[in-house]
Amino acid sequence: MAEELTLVPFYPGWADHQQLLVEAVAPLTAAQLALRAAPGLNPAWMLAAHIASCRVGWFQQLMGEGDPALGEIHEWDVDGAAPRTAAELVTALTATWEMVSDCLTRWGPSMLDDRFERPGRPPRTRGWVVWHVLEHDLHHGGELSLTLGAHGGLDL
Repeated sequence: MAEELTLVPFYPGWADHQQLLVEAVAPLTAAQLALRAAPGLNPAWMLAAHIASCRVGWFQQLMGEGDPALGEIHEWDVDGAAPRTAAELVTALTATWEMVSDCLTRWGPSMLDDRFERPGRPPRTRGWVVWHVLEHDLHHGGELSLTLGAHGGLDL
């Protein structure tokens, strides 16, 4: 009997990127988490919160994946949100990555065309969501690396 291939081999560096995010955020102090690349740009803590929030928004709120308790993370990056500690951010990044990783392990290529509807918005396929969240992680992870690197060599 042929086994269905999972999606894990199609996204080979994502887990490594996740580990780099966690390692970069874990030792940061409150002052370091408040650093910005430039005035008017988001602080480091918000960039990490935004990565976790996006994962929840697409994987859980659109596709129904993960523990419902992760839903609160979706609000961590809204205007006026309270700054998060490194420990909170590491927990959120880890928990949301576990959700994503579990999905990549359970899903196969034949599921990439599954469609998900949102009221008043265009439908999205599972494949589009996975790609979007991956490129979002990379974009904002790079932004976090730039922010930390601009302040004394901290980076991913």
